[in-house]
Amino acid sequence: MDLTLKLNARFQPKHRFELEDALQEILEKKHLGEVTGGGTAQKPDGEIAYCDIEIHLIHNDLDGVKWLADLLNRIGIPKGSRLQGIEPELTVGTLEGLAYYSNGVDLPAEIYQTCDINYVIEQMERAMEGIGRMYSYWEGNTWTALYFYGTSFAEMEKKIKPFVEEYPLCRKCRIEQIA
Repeated sequence: MDLTLKLNARFQPKHRFELEDALQEILEKKHLGEVTGGGTAQKPDGEIAYCDIEIHLIHNDLDGVKWLADLLNRIGIPKGSRLQGIEPELTVGTLEGLAYYSNGVDLPAEIYQTCDINYVIEQMERAMEGIGRMYSYWEGNTWTALYFYGTSFAEMEKKIKPFVEEYPLCRKCRIEQIA
């Protein structure tokens, strides 16, 4: 049975590969199938829209699909993801997503010279410890996006709020729920 996992995730290919490798290892170990491919779709501006992982299950039955759906929910993928190739499609995912967009053009030059996006990542992950972490990022012409996934968008946003309000590089940023 051939399935497509349409991930409601904004993963660069190198970050999608990490999930593909983990799924491949589990499928091989259990002798249930294999990952046969994957892809990343982009929006017109180049930002990642979603990812696909193609999966072949050896057995052509719904028990295997249910097992895969349960596995995906246990390992944690973003809400709104779908297993396609069966009717009806199966919605999977337990994680909520937070996209933080750093403004790359509208702040004073000295802020870009003295502040560091890596410090932003470090402080946000520290604030979200136990409830979320950064999975991927995207660098556009005017915005840099950091993609965090975790147990609760509202909690992640609440935890990073004091830092965002204080750190100069976070001025004129956007925060959006993405899963």
